[in-house]
Amino acid sequence: MSHEVDIHAAQTAILRDLLFHPSANFATLQKTTGLDSDHFKFHIKRLLELEYVKKTDTGYTLTTKGKEYANRLDTDDNTIERQPKVSVALIVENNDGKFLSQERLKQPFFGFWGRPTGKVRWGETLLETAARELMEETGLTADLRVSGFYHKMDYVEDTGELLEDKLFCVVYGNNPQGTLIVDDEGHHNEWLTLDELAGKESVFQSVPEITHMGKEDGIGYIEHKYAYTPEEY
Repeated sequence: MSHEVDIHAAQTAILRDLLFHPSANFATLQKTTGLDSDHFKFHIKRLLELEYVKKTDTGYTLTTKGKEYANRLDTDDNTIERQPKVSVALIVENNDGKFLSQERLKQPFFGFWGRPTGKVRWGETLLETAARELMEETGLTADLRVSGFYHKMDYVEDTGELLEDKLFCVVYGNNPQGTLIVDDEGHHNEWLTLDELAGKESVFQSVPEITHMGKEDGIGYIEHKYAYTPEEY
């Protein structure tokens, strides 16, 4: 569940000012926003309600929650910086040498085949994410280890527009246990050889690289850019 809250530009300006000062009084912060007293009171009250700011003997200061939020500000334009999504990619191999493969049945990339992936939750370790996603997506458990990190950027083929920017922790799993959930909302799972997966109509271009990384010993790192048509996305 997201913990983000949309806040007004004036409130962002207040947070930015407090980012560079341990505390500031009412008059100083009001001057930062350029607002009259009544409008400033409204915005500082909102930040107090959100628990981003607290009142002290010397004025106002950032709370722990406020520090975490304000620390993600681009201080040049007072906006929260957009950053890559952090996820895990699961490379799970069974005793027959087949790999857990997943057809994506939701947008974007509807109908594309790849490996099961999932977003890292707030406060979750990478292997905790991998184990949770493996169980939720497939009903399986496995012996898991981190194999590397894969930075994947997807662009529109003709325009060069950035569609997605993701940083994957690649996790290899073997000795899978349990009964595979073949069909679930948003995806279809199968055990496939590399050649069987390559024969599917639409396959993520990153599959060969992350599969190879998953099987390798040690910790690897790959960064790659891919281009897709708007219809594929």
